Parts: sequence; C-alpha cells; structure tokens
Amino acid sequence: MSEVDFAAVRGLIDPDGRLREADTRLDELNVRAGGAIGQSVAVPQIASVARLAKRLGIPVTRAVIAGDADGDLELWVKADPTSDGVQLEITGWQLRTAWIPGVSAGNRDGDFVRSKADWLWETDAALRLTYVSAGAGTRHGFDPTALMGQPLTGLFALGEDGEGAFPILNGLAKRQRFEDQRAILRPTGQDVRLTATPRTDRMGGFAGFIGAVHVLASVVPSERQAEPDIVPSGGLPGSFAVRLDAALRTPLGRIIANADSINAQSEGPLRQDYVDYAADIASAGRHLMGLIDDLVDLQAIERPDFAVTTEAIDLGDVARRAAGLLAVRASASLVSIDRSETDDVAPAHGEFRRALQVLVNLIGNAVRYSPAGGIVRIHTERAGEAAMVIVADQGKGIAIQDQERIFDKFERVDPGEPGGSGLGLYIARRLARAMGGDITVDSAPGDGARFVFTLPYQG
Repeated sequence: MSEVDFAAVRGLIDPDGRLREADTRLDELNVRAGGAIGQSVAVPQIASVARLAKRLGIPVTRAVIAGDADGDLELWVKADPTSDGVQLEITGWQLRTAWIPGVSAGNRDGDFVRSKADWLWETDAALRLTYVSAGAGTRHGFDPTALMGQPLTGLFALGEDGEGAFPILNGLAKRQRFEDQRAILRPTGQDVRLTATPRTDRMGGFAGFIGAVHVLASVVPSERQAEPDIVPSGGLPGSFAVRLDAALRTPLGRIIANADSINAQSEGPLRQDYVDYAADIASAGRHLMGLIDDLVDLQAIERPDFAVTTEAIDLGDVARRAAGLLAVRASASLVSIDRSETDDVAPAHGEFRRALQVLVNLIGNAVRYSPAGGIVRIHTERAGEAAMVIVADQGKGIAIQDQERIFDKFERVDPGEPGGSGLGLYIARRLARAMGGDITVDSAPGDGARFVFTLPYQG
C-alpha cells in the first residue's frame, strides 16, 4: 500500500451532474474511468457522494474505494452543495493492493460466525485483545477498555473439549476457523463458548481472530422457543426485540469498532477533521447500541413471566464496579466520581447483573447531567431492612412536579437536551422493584439530584 497523500484535490460538479472543473489528479482519474470535463462524473463512488450531498442540501464526507488501473484508490470525498452545483474536495489518496477474493470470503465467514453471538471480541496476531463489545462489560461487570492490549486468556480461562483438546490451538496452528471452544469468563465465572474465524492482512498473512461469545445459559431450548410468542400488554411480540438485537448489534458493533480505530489513528496519522468525524460516528453508534439494549430490556421486563434471580450480593461492590465502568466517560466529560464511601460492605438480596445495570444507569445519568468540574458522589448505607446506594450529582436538579414523571416510559425532563431514549429510569425502577427494592429521587432545581436505590437487606 502506498503512503497517504493528504493534499486536497478539488473539482466542481454542475447542477446537472456534469464535471465542470477538476484539478489535474481528479481529471486524470475521471478520464481513466471513461469520463471527461463537461460530461457526467465517470467515477460512480464520487458521483454518489455528490448526489447525496445535493439531495440532503448539506456537506457530506465519505470514505470511498475507487477502482484504478494499478489497484484500488482509498479516498476521502467531501461534497459541499452550493448555488453553482457541488464543490468537491478529495484528500487521503492512497493506492492499495486490489481486492483479494480469499480475504473477502474470510470476512463473510466472520459475519456468519458472529451473526448469532451474544457479544464479540477480536485479537491481533499475538492473541492480544483489540476489541470487546461495549455491552459486554455492563452485562458481566468488567471494563472492556481496560482489556485492550491484554492477552485473550486474561478475559477467558480456556477449557478442554470432550476429547481433551483445545479447538483454539488447532485454529491458531492451522490459521483456520475454530468452534466450540469452552471457556470461563474470568470476571464472573460464567460458562461461555467461543467461536472465531481468522483475520488476514492485505498480504494474506494471519492478523488475529474475529470471535464470538455464546453465553451458556440454563434455560432449555424449548423454553427459549416459546419466549418470542408472549406479547406484553400493549407491547410488541418478544420476537421483535430478538430480531432487532440480532439484526443490528453486530453491524453496529463493527461500525463503532472501526470508527474508534480511525479516531485512534491506529493505521497512521489522519487529518484532525476526519479524526473528529470518526469520534462522532462512534458516539452515535454507541447511542444506537444503548437504544437497542433499552428496547430489548423493555420487551423482557414487560413480559408477564419476567422474573429475576435472588442471590446474596454486596451493593457496595456492585456500586464500585458500576463506577469503574463509567470512569472513562466521566473523565471525558471532566466529571469526577467520588466513590470513597462505597468501601463498606452492604449485603443485600438481588440479582448481581440487574443491580449492576440499575447502578450503571443511575451513575451514567449523574455523569451526563453534571457540569464540567462537577462531582458525582456515591455511598452505601443501611436503613432498617434495606441496603441502599445513593447517587448524588451537581446538575441543575429536577422540579418536584417532574420527579415522578421521569420514571415513566419514554419520558425525559427536557427532550431538547442530549440524552438517552427515556427508557433508562423506567427500566431501572422496574428492575429494582422486581428484586424487592425501589428507586426514589430527591431533588430541587439548582441543587442537583439524589437518587436512592434500595434492595432488601441480607442480615
């Protein structure tokens, strides 16, 4: 692959889609594609971006790959609609080796492997983690960002199959797909099954694995088959959430991972505006992933047979884990999380995973609505027969007349502010009450908000 050329190459497409002006490099590329000045743009990828910008009436920037005589050209095309037509600015010119059929087939195989995954992971050639699905940490209580660059075995304790073999070793030795690698998720002890397909670099060499995690649950297949047919009162069939999750989670995960990779400039330096675009894409992808999580949870909690497990948990430990998961987000927002008062043991009855989900929501909201330089304080205590975690922020507060409304479905105090789907607090309270506890709020405008999450105390 050649070096990236960031020199801007400009052109003008008139309102009828004809190339009216072009710098030499763009003109030569267009001529090689069979076009000429005064004719329609002959490079379809560039023409497509220009048409999109014209239709939307806003500047559009896209990464495109255009076939050329010596291989494929990777380009960043910016199309800006004006009264004269569409102004083009093309940068990031990079010639790469033409398409390799084997690599594409491997990618398709990877898509098939991951299509029914609970969550995803990727490694480099040394089996160091380069990606873990964002939702995995919330579900299982670990920080995916802290694992980047760590060995795969730091996340999974690998086990033998029925014949005493390790499928991953065979896949690594032969650089081929492996299946049914039994493992234990180290943070929780959860039994899982790993499947993966090899990644290849542009020269066809081994570059790591693209893998899937299948959580081994105790629910029998017949019970799982029956779940989508149950329709919550006033809702959609459970199959809606299942299909939505399966259809969108994998592609969104890939979009987020690739955008993060661009933002981190892992393939080399980029112009700052492209780095910023990538950060925006990743942020939007995470917002959509959060919405999918909310809709899936909404379908689950509104089922008539929804139930949580009851186990002995330490709310102080759960609060510390939730705060740890949100430390990076808080730091990026210039908000501090003070969890010094969560060191005490707060024994309670509940379900660890659901309690973690509740506290991630409460602490995440506190971070979101805190001003730069603000502090989110978390502490645990006991009140009679209840163990509680208190999450207090320094935001603008919530008026008394809004304090009950914020727990309603799709309700937000100020829909004009950046935020979630309006489902988070509704789901969190439903989960808390399903575990025998509750969530309450105490706030006043200008004085921040204080959310209290309670569960039955384990004496």
